[in-house]
Amino acid sequence: MNKILTFIIGAVIGALLGGAAIFYFLGGAPTASMKPPGEPIKAPEPGGNPPGTAGVVIDQPFFDAVLAAIFRDMNQPVFPISAESQNLEQPDFRAQKIAFFQNECEGSVVLLPEGSGVKTGIKLENSRISAPLAFRGSTTLFGTCYQFSGWAQAGLNLRYDSEQRTVFGQIEVETVNLDGVTPLVSGIIARFVQASLNQRVNPIVILRGDQIALSLPIAATNGTLNGKVKDVRAEVKENALSLYVNFDFAGTKESGL
Repeated sequence: MNKILTFIIGAVIGALLGGAAIFYFLGGAPTASMKPPGEPIKAPEPGGNPPGTAGVVIDQPFFDAVLAAIFRDMNQPVFPISAESQNLEQPDFRAQKIAFFQNECEGSVVLLPEGSGVKTGIKLENSRISAPLAFRGSTTLFGTCYQFSGWAQAGLNLRYDSEQRTVFGQIEVETVNLDGVTPLVSGIIARFVQASLNQRVNPIVILRGDQIALSLPIAATNGTLNGKVKDVRAEVKENALSLYVNFDFAGTKESGL
């Protein structure tokens, strides 16, 4: 049974290694719906985790190493800023429809490893996951090309969709701080940067149930042990993320035996 438990934990870690690499800025295309998938992941029960639970603890240095490798070996994450990435029908944007982005500027936000006195990363503290993001970008407003840089403070919430058996990450950019941009347009650019990151990144698939679902032949029993993800709990404490995956186990016998 120890081998089986080792396999389970290894499977969880392997899935997380893949998920962590896209933890907040390598997600897929945005969905049409703005409603986040699933429900917020709950903390473990006060009495402890139920039987059949595998736990993985990921500390701060792990995320630091992942992000360092991404910025060192891969292209910097780039997100387009365009009319389509903004909900211009909302009241805050109706007066800004003339601020469509033109072809003279790239119209994008580029995440940087560090800048504006901030290092991009994932912070595990105060029982939450936060993400300071350094960036630069450019866009055209009112016929003028604006080059900008700055940093954003974002929070990351974990959600679990029981039907898809999938853990999602939902980025929420809380503040955007721009360097040296004229007050005339700084508010507009900040809102566009915030909307672009929120809508272009979310939702982020972190862990799919089929990645760690189990199907283990047990030779001594002439059967197979199957395990499906039943529930996921998480907590942040002591500068580490603890993820608890609860499995629903069932055995099947080989046909004809």
